[in-house]
Amino acid sequence: MEKGLVTNLASALLVVIGLMMPGAAAPYVLSAGLFALSGALTNSLAIHMLFERVPGLYGSGVITLHFESFKTTIREMIMSQFFSAENLDRFFDSDTVMHGGMDELLPEMIEELDFDPAFDSLTEAIMSSSMGGMLGFVGGVKALDSLREPFALRMKAYLLRFVQSPEFKAGFTARLGKATHSEAVLARVEGLIDARLQELTPQQVKQIVQDMIRRHLGWLVVWGGVIGGILGFLVALFTNLSAI
Repeated sequence: MEKGLVTNLASALLVVIGLMMPGAAAPYVLSAGLFALSGALTNSLAIHMLFERVPGLYGSGVITLHFESFKTTIREMIMSQFFSAENLDRFFDSDTVMHGGMDELLPEMIEELDFDPAFDSLTEAIMSSSMGGMLGFVGGVKALDSLREPFALRMKAYLLRFVQSPEFKAGFTARLGKATHSEAVLARVEGLIDARLQELTPQQVKQIVQDMIRRHLGWLVVWGGVIGGILGFLVALFTNLSAI
């Protein structure tokens, strides 16, 4: 069962127990449950708002709203690291393009890619959305930093599928056949990358990012519930102490 759902159910159960149980402990349990449920539900809504538009809630659907920025970041990363002049020279100098070099070198290059700029761009988009304020309560940018490695792994898997697709291989080989030096290849590959990225729809970009990070964001709900429960207990404690 999903971590966020378990946290919400546990928080709701605390509220029910606090309402029904007798004795002096009831106010503490009820307050902890209410605050925990509030924190968990708020973070659950914030995560949902990352990927889906919610009518009346400004800033929701931030991933689809910023899909052009995400595509631009992917393009810049691929062209600056993946198809740099140095990497293209590796194709020609080693004379391996016509001997299966593409199948061997492209996965090798993907393993060498630095995905930090892409993750930083995604983090910036999230923090500039309505979810940024909510994340501030659970660590802000640092709360998202734990997603950096899972994001990189998912991006590697996506790019491997991308370069191993028949469409990409056919287009790449065709453009190599028409080029005689690395500058010409670079221009043709750039056109191919642009054409392929233009095919990405907002829904596809949302799905890519969602597959990468959504299950890890469940910890935001867990910590929202835990911190909310602690605050609720402390509020009830101080309220009772001040009444004495």
